[in-house]
Amino acid sequence: MSSQSSTDSAHSTALPIPANDFLAMGVPAKVAAALFIADIVEPTKVQSAVIPDALAGHDVLGRAQTGSGKTLAFGIPVVARLAGTPSRFGRPRALVIVPTRELASQVTSSMEPIARAMRLRLTTVYGGAPYDKQIRAIRQGVDIVVATPGRLGDLIERGVIGTEDIEITVLDEADHLCDLGFY
Repeated sequence: MSSQSSTDSAHSTALPIPANDFLAMGVPAKVAAALFIADIVEPTKVQSAVIPDALAGHDVLGRAQTGSGKTLAFGIPVVARLAGTPSRFGRPRALVIVPTRELASQVTSSMEPIARAMRLRLTTVYGGAPYDKQIRAIRQGVDIVVATPGRLGDLIERGVIGTEDIEITVLDEADHLCDLGFY
């Protein structure tokens, strides 16, 4: 496998950039480098199908088996599309809504390295955890919120999260969300 270097225009740090299909799909070099560092060098089937359309700003619906790479199929375009523009405090620009706190933690773990590569802030909010830490993280400013519907609704009602700047919404496991009564 070959790699080449790319220099960030704002910083002179050289990043290893893999020669792979992620770059060919239009994924930013810093995101491709973060994926490469995580030993993700080739897109999965669902990623190849979803990423180009999502990067272009189209609505997409992806269905695939557990472990097929769905999280990065939506996570990469979310991060790429938000990069370069700061979010206002308490006003995230992307919401990823998930049915369970376990899935919220998994999505956050998958998205954090690529969000960090693009200098985006991400936080997770879900029920069963103290409000204080979640409120503090949002008030410090976040670009992407991964949330369960109940806690998200509570934080919106409390005025902690404003939705007027939301550019991208992801419903992860939408069928499970509907089964739980969140339409």
